[in-house]
Amino acid sequence: MEFRLGEHQQVLQRAVREFAEAEIRPFVLQWDEAQHFPSELVPRLAAMGLMGVRVPEEYGGAGMTALEYCLCIEELARVCAGVALSVIAHNGLCAAHVLRAGTPAQKERYLIPLASGRHVGAWGLTEASSGSDAASMRTVATATDDGWVLNGAKVFVTNGRVGDVLVIMARTDPRGGSRGVSAFIVERGTPGLTSGTKANKLGMRASDTSEVVLQDCHVSRDQLLGVEGAGFADAMAVLDAGRIGIAALSVGLAQGAFEAALTYSMTRSSFGQPIANHQAIQWKLADNATQIDAARLLTYRAATTLDAREPIALRAAMAKLFASEMAVRVAEDCVQIHGGYGFVKDYPAEKYFRDVKLTTIGEGTSEIQRMVIARHLVRAAMERHANGAPGVDGR
Repeated sequence: MEFRLGEHQQVLQRAVREFAEAEIRPFVLQWDEAQHFPSELVPRLAAMGLMGVRVPEEYGGAGMTALEYCLCIEELARVCAGVALSVIAHNGLCAAHVLRAGTPAQKERYLIPLASGRHVGAWGLTEASSGSDAASMRTVATATDDGWVLNGAKVFVTNGRVGDVLVIMARTDPRGGSRGVSAFIVERGTPGLTSGTKANKLGMRASDTSEVVLQDCHVSRDQLLGVEGAGFADAMAVLDAGRIGIAALSVGLAQGAFEAALTYSMTRSSFGQPIANHQAIQWKLADNATQIDAARLLTYRAATTLDAREPIALRAAMAKLFASEMAVRVAEDCVQIHGGYGFVKDYPAEKYFRDVKLTTIGEGTSEIQRMVIARHLVRAAMERHANGAPGVDGR
């Protein structure tokens, strides 16, 4: 089956690429060095529809498809993965959770300012003692006569210090396991909500990452997001879709690293000719281009599966696993092709190399993706065996 973007999608792709080149690339190193979240960029992202990519038009969003979302993220990540990550957390985690589980009143109240860029969104699941094992969280929400009181702390919250609207997962039933977790919307300025330590990160330093601390933080009853006890299930569904965004980020980052390596290889000479003429370099470039294309197709397949409202967990995990680990290899080859210049900040190779590792960790590590994939394959094989059906595949 041949896959081609429609004319509208190609126009969108070009527009976001031109925006990233004009509005982001001149400041990439400056923002990275200063660990500066470019809040001044948010209104311009919003004007492009990038702060409400998948939010329906009735709530002020762009109402794009999952595939179009991937195109946007890919083009942002090609230039600056940190900016792309912030956009993903805003759209694919915070807004997506409100869109999935929110009441009509909550959607009206929160999605409109999120999509307009007036508010930035954040999403808190991970804790210091619960990463991949997110269901073991210790943050608790205690019911009161008029709402809930939250106590606990979240770590590695993207947009944690700059977010105006935060979706926080907390335990409402200490005996309920994953079914005892609920989600809450917490607004910046709520007494008891504070931002903790800002993470001093290896890469993606233009993306704000911090702790979020909740100390006797009172929220009203109507800030429960979704059904009590269903917060963990909703969070996992949000993550399944979110992994497609990380796959797109990985593809975009790898594309940027590949282009930087290819450009350098054509201008750098050794032994009397451009290094692009040497077979050792050509093989790296050939492998990189092939793997990027494969990852892109896996990502687009997962996105179109989501658009078709079909189960996505397996395809999203495959796309995220392959694309993120591919991007690490491409970024490493970019440094290698640059040689000594790949180790200094005068060239973009070292930043791609620093940024890329997070893609194999965020929104589910590679190890978790392999667990997800294996469980789906084994379960499907057992069902086929029980029904006497031949064959094993990953579809």
